[in-house]
Amino acid sequence: MRRHNLATLLRLVHFNGASSRAALTASTGLNRSTVKALVTELAQLELVRETNPAGTGAAGRPSIVVEPASERVFAVAVDLGADHLSAARVGLGGVVLDRREVRLARGGQSVVQTVRRTAKLITGIVDAAPPRAHCVGVGVSVSGLVSTAGGAVRLAPNLGWRDVPFGKLLSDRIGQSLPVAIGNDADLGAMAEHIRGAATGVADLLYLSGEVGLGGGIILGGKPMVGTGGYAGEVGHMVVRQRGAPCRCGARGCWETQVGEEAILRATKSPPGTSLADVLRAFEQGDHSARTGIRQVGHWLGVGVANLVNILNPQIVIFGGATREIYAAAEPYAQQTLATALTAPREQVRLALAALGNDSALVGAAELAFVPLLENPVDRGAAVRTAATT
Repeated sequence: MRRHNLATLLRLVHFNGASSRAALTASTGLNRSTVKALVTELAQLELVRETNPAGTGAAGRPSIVVEPASERVFAVAVDLGADHLSAARVGLGGVVLDRREVRLARGGQSVVQTVRRTAKLITGIVDAAPPRAHCVGVGVSVSGLVSTAGGAVRLAPNLGWRDVPFGKLLSDRIGQSLPVAIGNDADLGAMAEHIRGAATGVADLLYLSGEVGLGGGIILGGKPMVGTGGYAGEVGHMVVRQRGAPCRCGARGCWETQVGEEAILRATKSPPGTSLADVLRAFEQGDHSARTGIRQVGHWLGVGVANLVNILNPQIVIFGGATREIYAAAEPYAQQTLATALTAPREQVRLALAALGNDSALVGAAELAFVPLLENPVDRGAAVRTAATT
């Protein structure tokens, strides 16, 4: 029971930030003396710190404030996409303390090169942390099908990977002292937006994100829907156009071939070397080809969202990654097609941009790395305290 209560308190402080002892008492239903003892133990483990609040002007003695030890305890988060590799030091409480990014040549990175570059970023971030800071682990977001057993990337069409044991390869490279956890980028983006972003307090949500491809993260009833092997949410490979463009997965007419970055470049008849940013800039300036193409992509974006709204009945659909910029431009056209969804679920859904911007998957990767600590602060916290004395 004590371990459970410690975990509950630590999660509250991690997810909600600085909280008074009185607020923690109210949230947990525990009595004041129990909360005080638990907070004291978490402080001894150097997972939280207690501070005196600023004067409130109210009568009575103000409650002590408990806040996460963000500078002391951190995770390294990595986001691996088709054309970028981002990494960050994220302190307990979800605070991004250090962020670095490397642009990648799309389709030009071998597995060995990617492992080496990722390990170098991780090592650089850990080495740059303050002397007494402790890293609890590494969380990695990958744009592909990731097995829940072992962190193998079963298929990442836009990286050109199939059955790559990325978690093991990375762990071997950086050393076994840092546990490595791997997850799908859309699943982790959904987790981050649920905990800290546009879907805070929402039990049923769909998160869409993509660059070249398109993935979905689904949370229903407050719990991630990941499927038997962890492969649920591959909405980009929902076939929406029978004779559509070929997809990297081997099928034709997948949703991502109609709404992804390449679909926009094709629909707008853009010359080689044109970027998504170039197209969106031309759209804003009223370019006819850009507007025609964005209208077409918006139509197909609405087709897929309407299908998913009918199937999942989410309270909110969140657009993240490059899909965030695409939806921002194509919203009127997507909304027109969304009108074809069934009335009842359509009336209940809200469409929104990711509150964490392009960092949803990165923040979610950090949350993945924090899970063991949040579930067992006694044993994991002991390592933090030991690190302080060595």
